[in-house]
Amino acid sequence: MSSHKHHEHLERIKEAIKNSKELTEEEKSNTLKHIEEWIIEDKAAGTLYEELIQLTEKIEPILAELGLI
Repeated sequence: MSSHKHHEHLERIKEAIKNSKELTEEEKSNTLKHIEEWIIEDKAAGTLYEELIQLTEKIEPILAELGLI
């Protein structure tokens, strides 16, 4: 699942939690805090992935020149 799709799912889950009649306000608050942490982690993973892709593009020719790939 792409990072963007994952983020969309988390946003939909957040809305469902906010609208839940079964959860107490404290449970909603705690759950939303966890989801916010997941969103931050998701963004960080996406950023790391993009940086690694850029780094790979620069290192790949060097590794090929050395006969390592």
